[in-house]
Amino acid sequence: MFRQLDDFFRNYELLAEGTGKMLDRIQDENLDQQVGPGHRTLGQIAWHIVASMPEMMNRTGLGVNAGDWDAPPPASARKIAAAYREMAGRLVADLREKWTDASLQQTDDMYGEPWPRGLTLQALVQHEIHHRGQMTVLMRQAGLRVPGLFGPAKEEWARFGMEAPPY
Repeated sequence: MFRQLDDFFRNYELLAEGTGKMLDRIQDENLDQQVGPGHRTLGQIAWHIVASMPEMMNRTGLGVNAGDWDAPPPASARKIAAAYREMAGRLVADLREKWTDASLQQTDDMYGEPWPRGLTLQALVQHEIHHRGQMTVLMRQAGLRVPGLFGPAKEEWARFGMEAPPY
């Protein structure tokens, strides 16, 4: 749980940078990639990350301009990446303007439970990381290069003059 906004901002800056790198590698022809029938597509998961920011944060009363986030995912990977960066920027700007460290202790009804806002921000981060993991699998299935986010991706070890670990 975040107890200071600056801790969230430092964490979220790195998170948003990594998610942006992932989204930039997706191409329009890969948006329909799915692990199997009846599962979310790569485009749906990417859009879900974008749409979840206002959905979750507006439960706190933050008032993030939601736009039409309930709409189906755009058919353009570039539009999804741009929408992500726009929404992430709005989220940070709204938090800087409207919340203080003390705001993180206030509780809101989040899905039928009282959550401190610091926990809501932590859940937002963990939710995005969870879906980035799903996207990594779908990106590999689609033949896309996955960026290293918390260390080098398999394909990036050679840049360090090393072989990727066998496991």
